[in-house]
Amino acid sequence: MEKIRNTLHANERLKSRKLIGEIFKSGQSFSHFPFRVIYLCAPKCISPLQTAFSVSSKTFRKAVDRNRIKRLMREAYRVQKQDLRDYIRDKNICLIVFVIYKGTDLPDFDIVKEKMNGLLNRLKNVC
Repeated sequence: MEKIRNTLHANERLKSRKLIGEIFKSGQSFSHFPFRVIYLCAPKCISPLQTAFSVSSKTFRKAVDRNRIKRLMREAYRVQKQDLRDYIRDKNICLIVFVIYKGTDLPDFDIVKEKMNGLLNRLKNVC
């Protein structure tokens, strides 16, 4: 039995300003409280699944809080992304995702993990 490593490599992170601009310009979106998701199904990209995470500095003034929420979101995503990644590889498409935290209070990891699971299941249905 082969053990699957849950990692989040650099090529799976969305860092390109050009791609981020393209997502906000022509991507589709949905809300899954406390997240807002903007996604784009692309025909060709570096990695089959690229993701970025963001937290509003207007809602969370302290960088410590913003960074903690982003860390929780990345960890919940990293642990649960395997099903979505396999689904996308089977369909032979690329999915670019931008996740924005819209809640107003500091979340607990269990809540973030549960909500991220719902978000990833919903992403499977849109592409």
